[in-house]
Amino acid sequence: MEVKGRFRKIKWAILFVTLGIYYFTPFLRWDRGPLLPDQAVLIDFERKRGYFFFLEIWPQEVYYLTGLLIIASVALFLMNAIAGRLWCGYLCPQTVWTDLFLRVESLIEGDRRKRIALDKQPWSAEKILKKGTKHFLWLMIAWWTGGAWVLYFADAPTLVHDLATGQAALSAYVWIGILTFTTYSLAGHMREQICVYMCPWPRIQAALTDEHALNVTYRYDRGEPRGHLKESLKREEEGLPAGDCIDCNQCLYACPTGVDIRKGAQLDCIQCGLCIDACDSIMDKVGKPTGLIAYDTDLNIERREKGETPVYRLIRPRTVLYTLIIAMIAGVMLYMQLNRSMTGLSVVHDRNPLYVQQSDGSFRNGYSLRLLNKHNNEQSFTLSVEGMPAGTTFEVVGIHRNDEAITNKTQLSLSVDADTTRSVRALVFSPTGVDLPNSRAMSFKLVDTETGETTVIHDFFRAPGE
Repeated sequence: MEVKGRFRKIKWAILFVTLGIYYFTPFLRWDRGPLLPDQAVLIDFERKRGYFFFLEIWPQEVYYLTGLLIIASVALFLMNAIAGRLWCGYLCPQTVWTDLFLRVESLIEGDRRKRIALDKQPWSAEKILKKGTKHFLWLMIAWWTGGAWVLYFADAPTLVHDLATGQAALSAYVWIGILTFTTYSLAGHMREQICVYMCPWPRIQAALTDEHALNVTYRYDRGEPRGHLKESLKREEEGLPAGDCIDCNQCLYACPTGVDIRKGAQLDCIQCGLCIDACDSIMDKVGKPTGLIAYDTDLNIERREKGETPVYRLIRPRTVLYTLIIAMIAGVMLYMQLNRSMTGLSVVHDRNPLYVQQSDGSFRNGYSLRLLNKHNNEQSFTLSVEGMPAGTTFEVVGIHRNDEAITNKTQLSLSVDADTTRSVRALVFSPTGVDLPNSRAMSFKLVDTETGETTVIHDFFRAPGE
């Protein structure tokens, strides 16, 4: 029986939305200016950047990824606290692609009964045609799934052309092949076995739920004692108790993991709600109220058996806590984005040797500096040394001082190209005849001459003093 109903419609809507986003997002464009990629969502390994519409994430900003992972984890906990395995039943990629593969199968081979009958038939031209068409379409879906994933790591239109003409990198073909195979295997053949035996979430979520969480539930107070329709009608005529469940097993047939929900909560149940749709359709046909199977809580099961009114508490300490954590992390990320530094500086002191003594008795320390410019245009900077005694001189290898800066030998000007970093080697010379400790605190100061944004990095000047 093909399941129809509100939960099936919800699952179809989520399937089309999520797969539409996944398959077509790489082709969205976003203008970032000249010399920068115009793909809206792109993980650019060559430039070591992550682009998401107006956001540009540098390797130094990996904390954004950390924040997203924390939000995703806590959101999963929140969904579990509200309605059990909501993720598993509606949003999990395994569920979404399995639903799509099953739909293709039902369109070609028919409903469950017809598929079983087809499997039992001897091989014929009709059977070969149906089976071949099904597996071909499965492979095409799996192939496009793998291809769409690769498009997030290169310019999508260009990569599609290169893939079609055989000019793409070998790694692209390898990853498409791997993802095609895994999607075809997991969604087409393993299906519910992934949920039952391989996925760790059912084991974890059981420890995170409580008696107020909504779960797909068979309402024993209404359904029992169950019996076939004629038997139930006869018991009613005789004044004997009769439940609304007519033992049609449609809830069992509709379940993608083969769970009989009437036996209570089970590890295999992914809480997709298809058994609710199947049961409601039967209740409508036999003239009984719907809701024999519905989303309900463990607490309400007990309350109904006692004849008490059901109680629902979606807002409770754990759901409030999870929501606050998500809001807090999102707020921190928003604050960091609004106050994001567009320049940066990193300093590494030479380790071998730590210092060099000059012929005039002064000492020289070497440093490797990396200047960061996140702007989409070339920026000019002033780089200076602070914290050293008067007479200290400072130079960057390959950069000459101009006439204006020559009076200040601890400061110089240099530029960094748009959206890139620049590595330079800096040399700091102590004044002649000045006693220095073994380690003297000093700092490098980088100032954007256009915006005034300042970055200060602290380090040390080494000398043989005590």
